[in-house]
Amino acid sequence: MSRSSYIFTSESVSEGHPDKVADRISDTVVDAFLSADPEARVACETLVTTNRIVLAGEVRAGKPGGDKAANKQLTKDIIKSLEPKVRAAIKDIGYEQKGFHWEKAKYACYLHGQSAHIAQGVDATDKKDEGAGDQGIMFGYASTETPELMPATLQYSHNILSRLAQLRHSGELSELEPDAKSQVTLEYDGNGKPIRVVSIVVSHQHKKKIDGKPATSKRMLQLIKPHILPIFPEGLITKKTQWLVNPTGRFEIGGPDGDAGVTGRKIIVDTYGGAAPHGGGAFSGKDPTKVDRSAAYACRYLAKNVVAAGLADRCTIQIAYAIGVAQPVSFHVDLHGTGKVDPAQLEKLLPQLIGGATPRAIREHLQLNRPIYARTAAYGHFGRTPDNQGGFSWEKTDLVSELKGLA
Repeated sequence: MSRSSYIFTSESVSEGHPDKVADRISDTVVDAFLSADPEARVACETLVTTNRIVLAGEVRAGKPGGDKAANKQLTKDIIKSLEPKVRAAIKDIGYEQKGFHWEKAKYACYLHGQSAHIAQGVDATDKKDEGAGDQGIMFGYASTETPELMPATLQYSHNILSRLAQLRHSGELSELEPDAKSQVTLEYDGNGKPIRVVSIVVSHQHKKKIDGKPATSKRMLQLIKPHILPIFPEGLITKKTQWLVNPTGRFEIGGPDGDAGVTGRKIIVDTYGGAAPHGGGAFSGKDPTKVDRSAAYACRYLAKNVVAAGLADRCTIQIAYAIGVAQPVSFHVDLHGTGKVDPAQLEKLLPQLIGGATPRAIREHLQLNRPIYARTAAYGHFGRTPDNQGGFSWEKTDLVSELKGLA
């Protein structure tokens, strides 16, 4: 039985959320290695807590089979260069607090060489192509709910925090501190179209006073509401929309001082806000040979092009790999009953459009061996502008003309 309407919610977190601080640091490490060696391997995990930064994981720089001493030295040199880059990333976010300060926090790095047994599964040889770095399943999704072809609840949640961060950095909202969360609840009609904002939740770290007076939930609402209203299309926010801003009251202690942060703990925020399945693998801290990251980007790329071509209003793509094997073990397309073509037809065609969807083909097609990852670490990996507009290559819709022919 179809429903006349339903309610759905997604959340986002800011660049200053402790988990996102960890993601930013881990992706700063990825960028540092790819800047020195586009073929570098990185699997970096970061922990941040009160005035402490800890890096751990496996890395490798230099050509496989090349001079071992030279490769080892290059890896060591990159590792030694990381601390100022990490501190600069934290400064850029805006942390100069007593409990977490970009300059004063203690730094420890436990990065070491990549396992030879993992490397042998990934490395190409005369007898085999580059294999997947691990087994796993990845998903991509697109929907006509927003111009970005993203779930509206998540896109608006991202936009709220991104806008407040811009105003904080510019000094217009100097009362705000870096840590924040948002949550948007929408009512949808029976066709999946957003018709009303049910509630908006924002919890934002702040300074002790606003305009010389103690910060309260009411004053925070008055401060940020005018900047949030323009984010939503006209008519979605109504008199019935519930506003919950800092509902627990004061939020002065935040960031890694208020709660420890770890890489990869906001995977639903990073992807589709719960509107689509997730394979379970995090993105940040991983170089693009890791299919957890690169294949998820490829699935979004293909799903977005399917929807942009008008072949469906919604599209979910799943891909799966075995460690050390180049070819995917499965490729599935779900058009959620909105398709104008047979999904089986897309399952045959779409992998061919990206070289068979092998790890190497994905990296080359989307040009992923570049230092582009630090800017993915906050406000979602998807729904940004295409690469030629300062966004990401997996957001391009350059397959649309070819796919339209299928309709």
